[in-house]
Amino acid sequence: MTTVHHTDVEIAVRATEVASELIRSAYLAPVTRYAKEGDDFATQTDLAAERAILGVLAEARPGDRFLGEESGFTGAAGADRTWLIDPLCGTRNFAVGTPSVAVNVALRTGSAVTAAAVGAPFADEVLWTDGEGAFARRDGVDQRLRPEADNRLVDVDLDGPFPWSTPARLLDAPAFAEAFHPRVLSTSLALVWVAAGRRAAYVTGGDVSDSVHFAAGIAVCRAAGCVVTGLAGQPLDTAPHGLIAAADAETHARLLAAIAALR
Repeated sequence: MTTVHHTDVEIAVRATEVASELIRSAYLAPVTRYAKEGDDFATQTDLAAERAILGVLAEARPGDRFLGEESGFTGAAGADRTWLIDPLCGTRNFAVGTPSVAVNVALRTGSAVTAAAVGAPFADEVLWTDGEGAFARRDGVDQRLRPEADNRLVDVDLDGPFPWSTPARLLDAPAFAEAFHPRVLSTSLALVWVAAGRRAAYVTGGDVSDSVHFAAGIAVCRAAGCVVTGLAGQPLDTAPHGLIAAADAETHARLLAAIAALR
């Protein structure tokens, strides 16, 4: 018998593909909501997609640890390798029949993300990195991701807590409004669009370090050559936290200036 050794990134891509197929099959079907903290909730599709991802990962890497948005930590306690799983990013969108969602799978080895994949179920593509480059896979063909800022489109995820009075203040800031065309999507799918040249930048608040929602997208953006920092240009794991992912240094500098004027 021949043993096939799949790489970590191939496993991550496969896990997102399995979950994406499940999400597509459940789209526009009746939704059951399971209450979480505050007014947050999961659907039966979030839970099923996470089980499907965990099935792929646990079979391929039984000695690893897993952190799922819905199920928490499972697997080998104390393992140096932890898979970070967000099975359906954009649950609110999905629940009302809006197909702006993503599937996020990242492998953290020690303190670094060494493989990551972001599935776009309704575009039938996966954006991935093995740490050496960033690619989009469509119909089994991989194309290198190339950030592009000329479109001037900036997605602002208003769900995260920003270090100023209201998140929407950024949209009215003259330095922002004069330079960019804002979009509000509220899913990490828009984060990897920066790596793919479909957005000039992505901005959100809150602590995104080591997050199941953002780890995969941040890894893809960094591997594609995007500028990725916190809201003050600082490392992501330090105050004031937040996230700016920009296609180039000029776009990043303009966003930093616009944000600095709000604080």
